[in-house]
Amino acid sequence: MINLTGKSVLITGGSRGIGAACVRLFARVGAHVAFTYASSEVKAQKLIDEIGEEKVKLYQFDLATETDATDLVNRIIADIGGVDILVNNAGVWEKDEADLMSLKNWERTLRINLTGMYIITKAVLPIMKKNNFGRIINISSTAGQRGEANYSHYAASKGGMISFTKSVAAEFGKYNINTNSVAPGWVMTDMTDDVFSDKEYMEKVRKEIPVQRIATAEDIAGPVLFLASEMARHINGEILNVNGGSVLCG
Repeated sequence: MINLTGKSVLITGGSRGIGAACVRLFARVGAHVAFTYASSEVKAQKLIDEIGEEKVKLYQFDLATETDATDLVNRIIADIGGVDILVNNAGVWEKDEADLMSLKNWERTLRINLTGMYIITKAVLPIMKKNNFGRIINISSTAGQRGEANYSHYAASKGGMISFTKSVAAEFGKYNINTNSVAPGWVMTDMTDDVFSDKEYMEKVRKEIPVQRIATAEDIAGPVLFLASEMARHINGEILNVNGGSVLCG
């Protein structure tokens, strides 16, 4: 049984989907949890009500600037005592053809998915270096490994995240900071509700996955917790595929 009592965790984009599943799981194993949300205040508050304010703290944050990120991290340290574990989960996924996409949409996607992850990581790394301990888990995607038609901006952002993960792992491993990524395939969350409203398409997706099921958010949270635990202390710079075998990377 993994026990994270005494550890402090920051999860970005924690009000729904994979992020919310991570918040629940980390709180269940004893960690002090802080999570951010951009606009889903009602869902964020429901999560607090469900778990309890003594275990979880929430912060409205839109991944804006480096100064904002530093201020956020300082507030979290004051509230829960530190940031031992960072889960970079905040992101957007919206369909847009490469030849028709506006530059604004391209830049917005990279700003949230890639730059947002960077500025939070940058704000947390000095604390982890000082403590000679840290675990960083970035939620990427199979799209970042193989590309994805009609989602080139998303795939580019997640491909960048994967390269960033490996680079930070190589750079900061000497400080006992392990940096890894979990790369989900299809997951049943509100992010995929519109796509899976087409039940025929959802069934097609399911049948193409070797294990014959579409992941839940909880299926992703488990591997995230594993990478944050001492069971994974010698894993650094790894991209852990959690896709039911639908994308096999060597």
